[in-house]
Amino acid sequence: MMRWAWIVLGAMMTAHEPAVSAAFAGISEKYVKSEHRIPMRDGTHLFTVVYTPRDRSRTYPILIERTPYGVGPYGVDEYPESIGPSAEMAESGYIFVHQDVRGCYMSEGEFEDIRPIRADRSDPRATDESTDARDTIAWLLANLPNHNGRVGIWGISYPGFYAIAALIDAHPALAAVSPQAPVFDWFLGDDTHHNGALFLQQEFNFDAVFGVARPRPTTQHGEPFDHGTEDGYAFFLDLGPLRRADELYFRGKRRFWSDVMKHGTYDEFWKARAIGRRLGKVDPAVLTVGGWYDAQNLYGALNLHATIERVSPGTENLLVMGPWSHGGWSREIDFTAEPESGGVETNRFYRRSIEMPFFEHHLKGRPRDRVVKAWVWETGRRRARALETWPPRDSRGSAYHLGAGGRLSVDPPAASVSGAVGYDEYVSDPARPVPYTAKVTVDCRESYMLEDQRFLSGRPDVLGYRSDRLEEPLTIAGPIAVELFVSTDGTDADWVLKLIEVLPGEDGSDGEERLVRGDVMRGRFRESFEHPKGFTPGVPTRVAFSLPDCFHTFRAGSRVMVQIQSSWFPLVDRNPQSFVDIATARASDFRASRHRVHREPGRASRLILPVVATPTD
Repeated sequence: MMRWAWIVLGAMMTAHEPAVSAAFAGISEKYVKSEHRIPMRDGTHLFTVVYTPRDRSRTYPILIERTPYGVGPYGVDEYPESIGPSAEMAESGYIFVHQDVRGCYMSEGEFEDIRPIRADRSDPRATDESTDARDTIAWLLANLPNHNGRVGIWGISYPGFYAIAALIDAHPALAAVSPQAPVFDWFLGDDTHHNGALFLQQEFNFDAVFGVARPRPTTQHGEPFDHGTEDGYAFFLDLGPLRRADELYFRGKRRFWSDVMKHGTYDEFWKARAIGRRLGKVDPAVLTVGGWYDAQNLYGALNLHATIERVSPGTENLLVMGPWSHGGWSREIDFTAEPESGGVETNRFYRRSIEMPFFEHHLKGRPRDRVVKAWVWETGRRRARALETWPPRDSRGSAYHLGAGGRLSVDPPAASVSGAVGYDEYVSDPARPVPYTAKVTVDCRESYMLEDQRFLSGRPDVLGYRSDRLEEPLTIAGPIAVELFVSTDGTDADWVLKLIEVLPGEDGSDGEERLVRGDVMRGRFRESFEHPKGFTPGVPTRVAFSLPDCFHTFRAGSRVMVQIQSSWFPLVDRNPQSFVDIATARASDFRASRHRVHREPGRASRLILPVVATPTD
């Protein structure tokens, strides 16, 4: 049985909380800034900013962030408002290093999105992000004064990818690495795709600003893209087939968008960029951080931790999953403060009682009172848990079956009575896709990950299944397995499954339908992400996939609900529902199709929840 430990935020903060002023004194008062062009093994120079403590009475470890987003403000007399991961760590004292990665802003070389890590390590002059990190560390150790010989790396989002890269053939001085919301696999689960389905709104908006090639060297950022409207649903519907994005807006100037359009399967382009495939034995300690409401890199955080557990079991491999949106742990205010988080206190607790002790121990040799393998926030009950493993060892799969009359039950379906159908059906029309949010926005709003789904009530293209009211709390911890048996009169389809908690209303009726977890499976990839396969019209077919991990307690009196639909727009691009290359599809390829979800013996559609004993504390 797993041992649960309730973390009292205030008590654990006190043990490690430094004396930080309400507003950390100006960076220039405590640090000296210098700028350098660090040579890599192939002669390319990377622009690097160093902030060294003015107090020279002791030595300091080096803490690096490598980023494609610029290390401004540029100029030795220009100081930012903050450096490093937090004000607490800036107060404690480190040599902070921020570097423009190869091909970005003031650095030389050519930029490449998620530059592949080389499998062949024999050429001593060949480069990738792993060698750039190693060469940077070697130069810093040889040229910076007053360091203690220990190095750490951290980064949030894209910089989290560069932090992972530093783990591969790591420099011996690299002692601690913290990839936070890291990019891990852009085809299977992070920003760009989920299970092969394009996350349209995120990829389009990212490329519209960041994807444009700019003359270098430069200190200028890309200009915001003008959608001409606040209505993202209307904008992307008016865009039409994906091919029109380049015709109307990008005109061949967004290289990565063009790459995405050329590589519509999990081919070598994507596999080479799936950095987990290059991880082996990991020597530095690792602290991976993610947020349950991270609409960009929830997959990356969970799968990095799981990969290191598998390939390098001897590594100190810690995980933090909190009630945060993308990077919310690094900010004082986060949208999830209502209704699911503990407010800003969870952010401060993480920075002061987890992140800082991690780096202080490995880079300064300071003792830790306690090492928590997995610090995981339990949504629903709004509590933090200290766990021995993630997922918990004692989780067990409990199947919930889709049944007649919109019923969700632990009982498998019985044989249908004479004349009864063993399926539910709906028409999915690409001209009227199901919206992913009720909000009017051109941006991907992370709040959709816990949004009330009642805005979809009455849509005939959304199926709903509800359990009886729960007599006692139900806690799930881990990934959620989905097994659907479906058929269609088309030749392709997407399958979106959403797990929902239906809260009891004040009058005893059903109230808010709060999303717990949801994801999409592009049906053509049901057997292989490398080799897509169309559907045979009318033939029932198994489609299995997983929803990302969650840790949630459904309250007594609530219902467990499942919704199934075939579009989630414009979060996910529209499937033409004909088996064609979606990137080059024409308007005539998009067709309304009738889909069936089967629920009879032998074709029992279900999801399997990872149930654990609900803690009593």
